[in-house]
Amino acid sequence: MTATATPADQRGGPLLRVQGLQVHFPIKRGIVVDRTVGHVRAVDGVDLSIDRGTTYGLVGESGCGKSTLGRAILRLVEPTAGSVLFDGTDVAALKGEPLRKMRRRMQMVFQDPLGSLDPRQNVESLLSEPLRAHGLDGGAAGIAAHIRSLLDAVGLPTAALRRYPHEFSGGQRQRIGIARAIALEPDLLIADEPVSALDVSVQAQVVNLLEELQERLGLTYLVIAHDLAVVRHISDVVGVMYLGSLVEQAPADDLYEEPLHPYTRALMSAVPVPDPVVEAGRERILLAGDLPSPANPPSGCRFHTRCPWRQETRCDDEAPVLRELAPGRFVSCHWAEEIRDGVLRPKAPEEVAATQGVHVAPTGVGPVETDALVQGIDQPVERT
Repeated sequence: MTATATPADQRGGPLLRVQGLQVHFPIKRGIVVDRTVGHVRAVDGVDLSIDRGTTYGLVGESGCGKSTLGRAILRLVEPTAGSVLFDGTDVAALKGEPLRKMRRRMQMVFQDPLGSLDPRQNVESLLSEPLRAHGLDGGAAGIAAHIRSLLDAVGLPTAALRRYPHEFSGGQRQRIGIARAIALEPDLLIADEPVSALDVSVQAQVVNLLEELQERLGLTYLVIAHDLAVVRHISDVVGVMYLGSLVEQAPADDLYEEPLHPYTRALMSAVPVPDPVVEAGRERILLAGDLPSPANPPSGCRFHTRCPWRQETRCDDEAPVLRELAPGRFVSCHWAEEIRDGVLRPKAPEEVAATQGVHVAPTGVGPVETDALVQGIDQPVERT
């Protein structure tokens, strides 16, 4: 690998800036002629920026739009509106050859390592294809040397070159996917659930590999994940998505120590603490109802139908904006200061459900559906 890490004192300034990004999928009906009757608002007005050499972690429930956002940044899914400024260039406005050349600098690691690799190509073919596609072959000897350096960078032996994806374990396949992503020496790497399909021990190895590559190559990461422990371990800044929009963004340590948005507080309260005394005495925030449909999102604040802190004014009819409460801390909530200071107290799930006309059993709905979000937030990823 020829790229070198960017010194820490030379980092800074946004490499990626997303402004008002929207991805709406049309809902069509009709027998003879299809007509659009609505839209699924998968991503609906997201603003974020990622500084060079840093890692931005993106978390949220399944269906909130995390993966669609990552694909829209790379133009794997066409944005409906908004801009994606990468190193000062609007990727959303590029077409043809300029877009193809720009994609060399932005690569992706996919969630399913087996599904993202062509089963009919061996590792040598998988790693040499992007080099040839972008005219970086340098002859047979140059390709061979570059591929060997890629395998060495991700911890795979040279003997893997002649093997096919089905002959590897899940962790090894993900290493091949990472090697393919860094083959073109990109500046930005988007990792979409890179460890969710792997065993816990293998997850730690892959996370540590990503950190080592970032330090060595000066990469900038957007990591999309469910596992809050992984996000906290690897991220400098964390963004929380709900129903297509960012509801909170903050430095990782600040977000985990004091979440400000009601949805973020509910996520954190659902995480078990590995101490029976603390676990028995801590407050749990239970949410009423299910995640609303992105085809028909609630008016006003999109979280108000489930929010324990919902107020009679503003929440139902006024959409909150993502505003800065403290340096680097952004939250999309009308009452964030009052909730933080304890002026407002949360309602029980039954009270929230009653205001929405939803029946909830006396025992409550249980903690927010977080999939793997509740995995060991307080347990660091161990190096192996």
